[in-house]
Amino acid sequence: MRLAVLAPLLALGCSTAAMHPPSPPVSPPSASSAAASSATTGRIATGRGGPEALDLAAGDAAFEREEWSAALAAYERAAKVAPTAAEPVLGIARAKLAAAEVPEGVAAATGDPTALAVAAMLDEAWRRHPTDARLALELGRTLLVAGELSRARGPLEEAARLAPKDAEALSTHGIALLVAGERDAAVAALSRAAAMEPKSAERRSNLATAELQAGRLADAIVSYHEAARLAPKSAAIRTSLGTALLQAGDVAGALPELEAAVALEPTRATAWNNLGFAHQLHGDLPRARQDYGRALELDPRLVSGLLNAAAVTAKLGDLRGAREHLERARAVDAEDPRVMGLDRELRELEASSTRGR
Repeated sequence: MRLAVLAPLLALGCSTAAMHPPSPPVSPPSASSAAASSATTGRIATGRGGPEALDLAAGDAAFEREEWSAALAAYERAAKVAPTAAEPVLGIARAKLAAAEVPEGVAAATGDPTALAVAAMLDEAWRRHPTDARLALELGRTLLVAGELSRARGPLEEAARLAPKDAEALSTHGIALLVAGERDAAVAALSRAAAMEPKSAERRSNLATAELQAGRLADAIVSYHEAARLAPKSAAIRTSLGTALLQAGDVAGALPELEAAVALEPTRATAWNNLGFAHQLHGDLPRARQDYGRALELDPRLVSGLLNAAAVTAKLGDLRGAREHLERARAVDAEDPRVMGLDRELRELEASSTRGR
């Protein structure tokens, strides 16, 4: 889940926001996660026995191997043996989402039919088992991914209430609070989750994003630094740290983080866009234009990249090229106020250039 609004576009003096901001992910738990809390994540099989136990264990083993069809078949066998139990439903839900490659992140799969069908199945099971924290969490997380943000809040609040010492429940609830604009409450929940799992880079990065949105920039930078220390090869975290440093005006500190991010994951368009923004702030306009070009090769519809490319191209004196980039941005989102703001400034430059001939 990627959530914030960050820095202004520098070129042309425009007030347009054109950096791609960091945000916390919402990820389905891995069956093999070493940090998984027993209440809401990890293996489906609980070890309590029952006629479905062997099939649940087989499903967990197949899920660990990323054999989604085998996992689904095993969980479905468990459901036939124990049709009213919660655990088979959890397994079926996770296996279906994994098999369909439903993307992770808040609203990353808005309207996705698999995600919505899984959410309906989980909701029905949760009504039968209203005190099952794992069902509540899985339902809330699936609704977040499917873009049903308001519907996700209830089950996630309940998951956090039912499992107050479970880091995953607290973290996902904190993300839902952040989406709802309750930034201070989100920081509190995510702080508790990070304290429960101090070696988790994801927990620390989620906290940093909430701190950033809550206006606690210095705290966010500290948290992002800690997340990057824990996961130095995470391109997303290095990008987030670099972006926060840019917002703090520390261009020299941001550049190595953003350069590391594109080296780690050279196919991430937003990372190239943010690196270009840093080079632009640093005064290296040709390098910035090159970075924006790379971002747009990867994602031709990235509006922030198109606007940045338009601005820096204008700064370099190529008004025709700037206009081409701006019109491409307009074709993607004509109602974006950043497009309209940059258009006004570019028109002034074009008029001044015409008068000077």
